[in-house]
Amino acid sequence: MTETTMPSRTSRRHKNSRKQRSALLFLRDILIIFLVAVLASVLIKTFLVRSFYIPSGSMENTLQVNDRILVNQLEPGLMPIERGDVVVFADPGGWLPATIEPEKAPVAAALDWVLETVGLTASDANDHLIKRVIGLPGDHVTCCNALGQMSVNGVPLDEPYIKRPEGQTAASAIAFDVTVPEGSLWVMGDNRYNSKDSRYNQDQPGKGFVPIKNVVGRALWITWPTDRWTFLDNYSDVFAGVESEGSK
Repeated sequence: MTETTMPSRTSRRHKNSRKQRSALLFLRDILIIFLVAVLASVLIKTFLVRSFYIPSGSMENTLQVNDRILVNQLEPGLMPIERGDVVVFADPGGWLPATIEPEKAPVAAALDWVLETVGLTASDANDHLIKRVIGLPGDHVTCCNALGQMSVNGVPLDEPYIKRPEGQTAASAIAFDVTVPEGSLWVMGDNRYNSKDSRYNQDQPGKGFVPIKNVVGRALWITWPTDRWTFLDNYSDVFAGVESEGSK
C-alpha cells in the first residue's frame, strides 16, 4: 500500500495567507491605477482640455446638435484668442434662460461625477455658450455693406462658414455698428439667422460683448459622433487682411 502524505495544517495556512496577500496586492494596484487615472484626468480637465456637447443649432453647419467637442483651455490663458476662433464661454449674463437643475438619484449623481471627473461631461455645460470670435478688443465691426458683407476695421469679410436660409445673402439679419471694448469680444454664431449671439444681447448689461475672462477655451476637435471626427478650422484666411485698430 502506498502511503500518502497529507499537507500539514500549517502549510495550508501559509498557502491561504499567500493567496490573500496576492489578492490584497492586486486590489491595491488597481486602486492606485484608478487614483492616478482620476488625478491625471482632473489635471488635464483643469489645465488642458475639457469636453462639451452642443445642445443647439446656432453653430450649424460647423457644429451639429449633440456633437461633442474638445476645448483647448490654454487659450486664452497662454495663447491669444484670434478672430475666427470658435470659443466656449460662460454666460456673460442674460444670454441664457435661467434653469433649475433637477434632483438626481444617488447612483445617477455618482455616475455624473465619474463622467465629469474623467472629462466626458461638464456639469456646468448648461451655463456656457459657443460662438465664433469676430471682433477683438478695439475692433470696429459693422454690418452690412451693399453686398451684405460684414466688415472688421473697414475690411469686408467673405465668410464661407455662414449658414443662411434659402434666398438670403446678407451676413446678418440685422444691421449693427459696434466697437469692441477693452477686455471683450464680439461673437456670432455660424447659423446667422438662428443664433442669439452678440447682436441680440446688446440690451443686456454687457451690451452684447463677451469678457475675455469668461472664455473657457477654443474648440479644437469634434470627438463625437465618430463619423464627424475633425479639427475645427478658425478660418484665419478670412481675417487675413484685417489689421488691429492700434496697428494702423
